[in-house]
Parts: sequence; C-alpha cells; structure tokens
Amino acid sequence: MPTHTPLDTLDPDAPLALRHLWLIETLRWVRGNEADVQASVSRVRLFLDTVQADPALQVRWRRWWSHFVGTVDLTPLLADHGFAPRTAFLSEFGNRLRKKILPGTPETTDMAELFDLLLSARFDVRWLKALDSETLKRLRAVLIAPPAATDETATPDSPAGFWQSALMDALIFCVSQISATGFASEIRSRLSPEAQAQRPFHELPADFEALRQTVNAHGARSPEALAAADALRLQLDACRHAAYTVYSHLEEHGVSVGIVFRLRQLRERIVRVKELLDCLQSDQPERATAALLADLAQVGIDNRSVRSLIASSSHLTAAKVAERSAESGEHYITRDAAEYRAMLRKAAGGGAVVGLTVWVKFLMAGLGLTAFWGGFANGVNYATSFVVIMLLHLTLATKQPAVTAPAMVAKLRDIKAPGAVRRFVDEVANLFRSQIASIVGNIGLVIPVVVLISLGMHFATGEAMINEAKARQVLKDISLLGPLVLFAAFTGVLLFASSIIAGWVENWYVFHNLDSAMQHNPRFTAVLGRERAARWAGFMRRNISGLAANISLGFMLGLVPAFMTFFGIGLDVRHVTLSAGQVAAAVVALGWTVFKEPAFWWAVAGVLAIGPINLGVSFYLAFRLALQAQGVSEVNRQLIRAAIKRRIRAAPLSFLVPPRNDRHEEDEPPAAPTVHG
Repeated sequence: MPTHTPLDTLDPDAPLALRHLWLIETLRWVRGNEADVQASVSRVRLFLDTVQADPALQVRWRRWWSHFVGTVDLTPLLADHGFAPRTAFLSEFGNRLRKKILPGTPETTDMAELFDLLLSARFDVRWLKALDSETLKRLRAVLIAPPAATDETATPDSPAGFWQSALMDALIFCVSQISATGFASEIRSRLSPEAQAQRPFHELPADFEALRQTVNAHGARSPEALAAADALRLQLDACRHAAYTVYSHLEEHGVSVGIVFRLRQLRERIVRVKELLDCLQSDQPERATAALLADLAQVGIDNRSVRSLIASSSHLTAAKVAERSAESGEHYITRDAAEYRAMLRKAAGGGAVVGLTVWVKFLMAGLGLTAFWGGFANGVNYATSFVVIMLLHLTLATKQPAVTAPAMVAKLRDIKAPGAVRRFVDEVANLFRSQIASIVGNIGLVIPVVVLISLGMHFATGEAMINEAKARQVLKDISLLGPLVLFAAFTGVLLFASSIIAGWVENWYVFHNLDSAMQHNPRFTAVLGRERAARWAGFMRRNISGLAANISLGFMLGLVPAFMTFFGIGLDVRHVTLSAGQVAAAVVALGWTVFKEPAFWWAVAGVLAIGPINLGVSFYLAFRLALQAQGVSEVNRQLIRAAIKRRIRAAPLSFLVPPRNDRHEEDEPPAAPTVHG
C-alpha cells in the first residue's frame, strides 16, 4: 500500500494552470502503471483516508474545490464532450486531426478541454467502473458535498445545487441540439410520412420545459419530476425512431456520409440526455455520476480516433457502394457453357481494342512528352479504350474482380438459409471460370492484333511499332526478375479503387437525383429537347457507374506513375492485357531470334504472373469490403473457407470447365439473368 499521496503538494491558492496540473498528476498517481484496477481503487481510498484524518487538509481541500468549481464550466463537458462542434463530418474530421497534432493546455476554464488531459487512458474507464458504492459515497461526502447539503435542500451556491444546475444546463443544450438536428432540412425532408405526421421533434422542447419547471417547483426527485422525466424519455424515443426512418430513404435514394454522421450524433445525444437524467434523479446519484464520467472518458478516447470516425460514418456508404458494385458485377459471372463461350467472345473483342491501345501508347511515347503530360496522354488513351470496350459490351478481364466480389457476397445476405453456403461456393467456381475466360480471351486477341499492326507498319514504313532498344526495355520492364510483382499488386489496388470510385459516383448521382434533373430541367430540355433529354438521362443512369470506373481507372494507370516519379518513388503499373500487347510488339521488333533469349521467357513468365496478381489483389480488397458491408461474421467466414476447400478436393475441374447443363444441378433458385450494358 503506497504511503505517499499528492495531497502533500495541494495548493488552493496556486494559479489556474498549476491547480489543474496538480489534478492531472493526482489522477496519474491513481492510474499508476495501469496494471491493476484494484490498486487504483485502493489509491482512491487512501486519498480519502488522508483527507478525513487531517482537519487542516480538509480546509485546504474545500478551498481548492471551491476555486475549481468557481472557475471551470462543467456544461461543455456534460453537453458537448464527444460531439462535433458543428455536427458536420468534415468539421469533426478536421477537429480530430487538430487534436492529434496540437497539444492541449491545462490553462483553461472549459472542462471539456481539461477532461481529455485528466482521463486520457482507457484504463481510466476501467478503474472508474470498479469503484464500489461505499467508496463512491465517501467521495461524494468527503470531497464534494458537506454532510448537511442534500439534493432536497440544495441551493445554487451549494455543491449539490451547483451540480444540479450544471445538469439542467447540459440538458437544455442537448435537447436544443436534438431539436435542431431534427429540424435540419436534410433530415426533415427524408423522414418517413408517418414520422413527419407525428412531429416528435416539435414536441420535444415543450416536454423538456415541463420537466424544468417541475424540477424548480418540486425538486429533481419529486414524483412530479419523475413523471415529467418519463414523458421526456418517451419523446426522445419517438425522436430516435423517427430519425431511423431516414436510413430507409438513404437506402433507396443514395447515401450521404454527412447525413449518416448527423444521425449518429443525434442518436448519441439522445443517449447522453438519458444519462444526464439518471444523474439528476437516480436513487444512487454517485453511481450514476461515476457511470457518466466513465462514459465521457470512453467517448473522449474514441472521439480522438480519425479511423473510427471514418469507419462509423462511412459504413452505410460502403454497403451501398458494395451493393451497386454487385448490381454491376452480375453480368461478369458466367454460369453455363453458353455464357462461358459468350464471355470468351466479349473478352476477345476487348483484347482487340486493347491492341489498338498499345499501338497508340507507343505512338505517344515517340512524342517525347514530359512525365506529367505523357501520363495524362496515356490516361486519355486508356480511359478512351476502356469506355469503348464498355459501350461495345466487351470485357476487360481485370475489371471483373472489383465488381464481381460484391455480387458474390450479396449471395450471403441470407447465409443461414438452407444451401446458402453451397450456392456461394458455386458462385466462386463460376467467377473463377469467368476470369480465366476473360484473361484467355483478352490475351488471345491482343497479341495477334498488335502483331498485325506492327507487321503492317513494318511493310508500309520499314519500321515496326517500336525500335530494338525500346523492345529490349519492354522485355526488361515486364520480366519476372524485376519488381513486377509489386507493380502488378499496386495495379490491383488501382483496379479496386476504380470500383470504389464508380460506386461512390453512382451513389452521388442517385442521391442528387440527377437523372430526373437531366430529363426534366428546363435548361436541358431547351437545348436537347424532351425526347433527347430523356434518352440522355436514361443512358447516364445505366452507364454512370461504368463511365466513372473506366475513366478513373484509365487516368490512374496513366497519371499515378507520373506523380510517383515526381516524389521520387519508382512505382509503376503492370496491367496483364496491356503488358501482353507490349511483349508482342517487342517480339516483332526483335525477330524470331528473341525466342532463344532468356529475357523473352522471363517476360512471358511476367505476363503469366501479372494476371493472377491483378485479379487476386483487386478481388481480395473488394471481397473484404463486401464482407464488412454485409456484416458476415468470422464464424461464417470460416464455414465459407471450409466449403471452398471441400469443393476443390471433390470437384477441382468445376473451377476451370463450365457445366454441361444449362444450370448447376445443385442450384436451388434460378440464377440472376445476364444483363448487358
């Protein structure tokens, strides 16, 4: 048992900053080495024993406490601690970054700012919750309220009256914020018709005013005040249920991170009001106060995390992005031999277009552009090529995983249903076959197209698509002996990023109802005419996701290496179809003798490695996002992995060869129809 306490250095007449530093050091002493909760509780008891044993020390403590409560403002702590200053996502994001970068000062009268310095560790939450009722009563009697002061006889100047006044002020602020959030246009306009008719946010201020008047007239724990508090709690629940109806609107009409953040803040403020009511009216106020302080400490720690802010506010957006990607990914999955052959044809067509893209890429390389403008030109080339492939309903192999993974995980929404895991494994096999078909089709035609263009140029001009020096550089760049694996994995990240951009843009497009605006806005109809405006609106609604994905991917493939070079990072991209076309151009430039050179075969090995890495990284990232969006637990993930291993052992060819029948024999429900566009 330690014998020394911080009370030896207690100075009630010290300046503000030094008084607060003493309190910080005292709580650090209570915390100890953060190894034993009961040791911290014992230090609290030692602190109390020391004060009770010394009447002179009690006088010094009373003076210190009087100065403390007379200078600090408790209301910001009770009402606003843990909430964004302006209930906006970006403002809170900046506020948390500021707190991480800039240190806090104890020279403050704002208790919310001081609180983060006082209870800054997760261990503080544990020892606060471990305090027993007897110790809490002693804390209240010895350190805060003299024995003669009770809640029933409290005056505004007494310790008990000071605490009740702070609680009532905090309740006023919280209730006002809840009402303001409910009245905000972005929330009010998205409430369900039933919630709007019930007008819960209109009645909330009146219910609180009834409570305030009752407390002033009869006391905080009078039967009248308890009844008024119950009415306020019911109204708060009505506000919470009304706010939940906004999520249904977001699910149907697009998600906004800002709105989700405001709804989360609203829910937490309602919880805070109930905690404040418990402190005001509980039969064990010291227990309720300790629980509130522990919760405030936990909230303070959580609300210093930028990662948790992004995760909690963007979860619904991620779910919606994954859902929209799933809708786009259905037509990339083949489920029978006919669809498999169709995928081969579409992939071959995509490979032919990429062959032209490789030719244009080498033409622009001869222009001698700077790094940025060369990257920008390549971005335009890639984006144009990918958009053409999309509009012609062809396929680019590496675009599949980022949108097919959410489509697969969508099958797990009812994972507890009979046959759900088996159907999911069937979908894994279908996807694997589809990706192999896409890669084979892409590479199978990009190589002959590049060879034909290069041979045609040689016969027409005497020069192939690239010269010998450039051809050897291509073989070196795509060799498996270099950093190709890293570059191919980075390209997989860009492929996944393009699908996220696509889902976000489509969600933004739907959220702002732009297809309706494009169809009916007078400015559009005046220029395009009503019929053409309607056609354009329908086209954009069907293709906005694909356009965003392909254009963003094209510019990322072109510009990201240029930006990396600017920062001195030699990070490049390696796309399997483009790389195969470049190797084909190098072979034509070097002639038949290149087949005898090890550099050629290392480049071939590089191309064979790029495809699986592109697909694997992109699919893994999209699959993880979709699992989180669908809330698939770790237990169910283990069931899925075990089922896939069983299928590999039992029917390995099902991952390579399409079934002979139109549908897999085990499939229970009919598969989704193939959608093109």
